[in-house]
Amino acid sequence: MDSIHQKILIITAPSGAGKTSITHYLMKVFPVLMFSVSAATRKRRENETDGVDYHFIPEEEFKHKIQQKEFAEWEMVYEGKYYGTLKSELKRIWALHKVPVLDIDVKGALHIRQQYPENVLSIFVQPPSVEALKERLMGRGTETTESLNARINKATYELSFHDHFDRVVVNDSLEKACREAEQMVREFLNN
Repeated sequence: MDSIHQKILIITAPSGAGKTSITHYLMKVFPVLMFSVSAATRKRRENETDGVDYHFIPEEEFKHKIQQKEFAEWEMVYEGKYYGTLKSELKRIWALHKVPVLDIDVKGALHIRQQYPENVLSIFVQPPSVEALKERLMGRGTETTESLNARINKATYELSFHDHFDRVVVNDSLEKACREAEQMVREFLNN
């Protein structure tokens, strides 16, 4: 167990590329992985649970935590919507002798790599195309035209950062992408 002490696995991608599906798959395969619950100021969706899907925090409290340097990383991902990884969440997982899995946006992932340059594996999940990504987001049925356009614009920008990460998985087939990510994580955990 000491060999995994303070390792971090980062799964990042533009919204809709499949990072959450791949994260869930990896956590089933590797019991040593534990989901790091991000903090967010956005409203909880009907199917989400506070403390499980996100730590839903009011904006003012989130800003206070920023001032107190309680975040390993944080971003205003969309106007007025903050997301971040609490340092206390990483410490909680390490105390359980587990490896935190961060399913986070691209900028947040870059900041974690800067904060924790050792013992980190970052995997960038790339959609086969921006058009495929748009279709996936539309298929969710949770986006307005305005929010869809904002996500597509952000995704196009984020795709330009794929070479800043350790590994890239193209998600043109979820099954194939999961197997590729599994092999990458197996090597990481065994080192």
